[in-house]
Amino acid sequence: PQTVLTPADLVILGLIAEAPCHGYDLRAELERREVRDWVTVSRAQVYYSLRKLAERTLIAPVVSTDSGGPERQVYAVTADGQRELEVALGRDEWAQSRPVQPFLIWLAMSNHATPEAKERVIDARAAFIETTLERERQTLATFADHDGPMVAEGMMMVELTIAQLEAERVWLTHVRRKLLQPSPQR
Repeated sequence: PQTVLTPADLVILGLIAEAPCHGYDLRAELERREVRDWVTVSRAQVYYSLRKLAERTLIAPVVSTDSGGPERQVYAVTADGQRELEVALGRDEWAQSRPVQPFLIWLAMSNHATPEAKERVIDARAAFIETTLERERQTLATFADHDGPMVAEGMMMVELTIAQLEAERVWLTHVRRKLLQPSPQR
């Protein structure tokens, strides 16, 4: 049986489908696109995914004069790889799942926390939201200077992230009021 392609594998396959590249280029492009904000792709994962995709003949080495070793082996997507990518991206599962958020796990168990811990964690979440909102707004502004593959999609992702963070900031005010209000005396 063939191994299932993970989201990280699909990201790597998608980048190679945009343009042939090698591992070092992939890592640089992942960093430039700030992929860590929406999928985990470590340095090791890049090379693991390249091996996995090559073994399944979804990508193939491109003849190159560069002899820089495995990090510099340029790969291009194959016809099978393009089909696999299209099939994977056509699955309903992309639209039918919810991300796990550590803050929601904390909230579910917060009745066991001290009032001081509750206030500290809520304050930390509020600070995280503000810092992240600022960074995402700066990221959105940088899209004006770019064109090319996935710019429109990237903008939409950042716009959604901003909208979600703004909604969470409002909701967090409600959480603060509910969790930090003094409990009624018995």
